[in-house]
Amino acid sequence: MARAPKAISPARKAAFEILLAVERGRGHSDDLLRGKAVSRLAPQDRNLATTLVLGTLRWQLALDARIRPLLKRPNAKLDAEVLIALRLGAFQLLHLDRIPAHAAIGESVELALGAGHRFASGMVNAVLRKLAASGEKTNGAKLDEKDVRAAYPAWLVERWERFFGADLANAICIHGISEPETSVRIANVQAEAELAQNGITLAPGQLLSAARTALSGDVTATDAFRGARVRVQDEGSQLVAEIAGQGSIILDACAAPGGKTLILAERNPQARIVACEINPKRFVTLQERLALLGDRVECRQADAVAIAENAAYDLVLVDVPCSGTGTLARNPEIRHRLEPAEFTRQAMQQRAILAAASCAAKPGARIVYSTCSLEPEENEEVIAAVLADHPEAQIVSLKERIRQMSAEGILAAGGEEKLASSLTPEGFLRLLPGVFGTDGFFVALMEKPA
Repeated sequence: MARAPKAISPARKAAFEILLAVERGRGHSDDLLRGKAVSRLAPQDRNLATTLVLGTLRWQLALDARIRPLLKRPNAKLDAEVLIALRLGAFQLLHLDRIPAHAAIGESVELALGAGHRFASGMVNAVLRKLAASGEKTNGAKLDEKDVRAAYPAWLVERWERFFGADLANAICIHGISEPETSVRIANVQAEAELAQNGITLAPGQLLSAARTALSGDVTATDAFRGARVRVQDEGSQLVAEIAGQGSIILDACAAPGGKTLILAERNPQARIVACEINPKRFVTLQERLALLGDRVECRQADAVAIAENAAYDLVLVDVPCSGTGTLARNPEIRHRLEPAEFTRQAMQQRAILAAASCAAKPGARIVYSTCSLEPEENEEVIAAVLADHPEAQIVSLKERIRQMSAEGILAAGGEEKLASSLTPEGFLRLLPGVFGTDGFFVALMEKPA
């Protein structure tokens, strides 16, 4: 008679379900980790579940490479539940020092058993015991280039080497397997003091005077966060909206989830702002987030490619959908879904959006184009293609805008020098992941002559 599964810790159970959903293409880890199943966990379990999900996804390729040789049939197709149980156990054994081996192995076995894989649970036990017996541990102090690269598709690392050189490619890879910093935007000194009273330890941002890095504590559990007096937002993402600057009639062409729109509204209190989003679910999120602005912002569920207004806006922000290769630490599953053809597919859409945005801009208007991609097809090549068809627009180096932001107190101490060092010869801004604690971003500024 088969025994009943033993109790499984809430954190591992939640992590298993999220990883299974991601594996089956039924959700993204960042959305699922903010869902009810995780939010109702105790803080310690919530933190462990997050670590297990993101860590397993970051190291998935390397974990599979360690697991497969330990199977009796290394090329055998495994059921998704069994594969996830193995990956979860292997991640804990190889990367987490404070998890006892018996807990990592035992609960992985129970997860497979609870998913109905009674016979495979024995295999999970045997494989993880072999892995534990090897005594291997992979941690930050001992990571070498081979360890790091094993967590990425080889073709992707080879691309980065070609574009950025071996040293920067390695730095990009290291950042993508590391826990990203939690950056917040504060409304005022009172909000910062409120966080301190709630036990949140903050450090100054590296680039922006309104940005902080949370060193300890859960910002999202505070009244300041719930009341929108502070927002969790990558400092590079904040920077894009700050670069956009001032306007009186502003278009945010691809606005969800709304963090950049909020900064545009903050910097332009008298402006009329139109925020567009085509995706219905993301549009609802955008509306909810911008509701606090009342009628200052008009939210439109609309395709940015089909913007009908001609020469209507004096500032246009075009933060386009992209492959997201600059965000692999925060969105680790992207690396498992990417194919080389994705960059060309994204670029076609990006060109169409930027072309429409250029038409919507008035003579004399500024157009800010940005991605969180590292890939030339989505960045420089998009700009070049659109300007070839729209010679009425021209590239403007960001050097002067950076100097202006520094003079206005928008940049933190040393921020001007850091950003100037990240300008390309064409005057574009390229933030590589982790260099200044941010995700990877590309930003270009264009103007239409008056």
